[in-house]
Amino acid sequence: MTELLFSKPTITLALARQVAAAAEAEALAQGWTVAIAIVDDGANLLYLQRLDGTQLASPEIAVAKAVSAVKYKRSTKALADALVGGRQAVLALPGAMPVEGGLLLVSNETIVGAIGVSGVQPVQDDQVAQAGVAAFNSLICG
Repeated sequence: MTELLFSKPTITLALARQVAAAAEAEALAQGWTVAIAIVDDGANLLYLQRLDGTQLASPEIAVAKAVSAVKYKRSTKALADALVGGRQAVLALPGAMPVEGGLLLVSNETIVGAIGVSGVQPVQDDQVAQAGVAAFNSLICG
């Protein structure tokens, strides 16, 4: 009998810290105070940080954005765009966060997690999250 073994890429705590550090560097360069959350492919919180002076609600929102991206396999901007386009049903989706700032982390076409950012305007949150994604892509692609 042949034993079937499956493997998939995963995100480690060390990698999550590097992704968050890149996002933090972008936020600091812009003078923005944000919370940054990294979740794994099961939407489990792996890493969370709140920069000094960030509003108290931002860590919870950052986690919700990252979780939403993983659960729905798309950026939270895609959910926001659907809502703006008239798809009110987005508001009824369990755990959906239709606000920019939640992006997927993908390795070899496999979702390994997501980053969520909150603290400034949604487009700015997304900019900070994009910096984290760029670092992730650079680190995994060498």
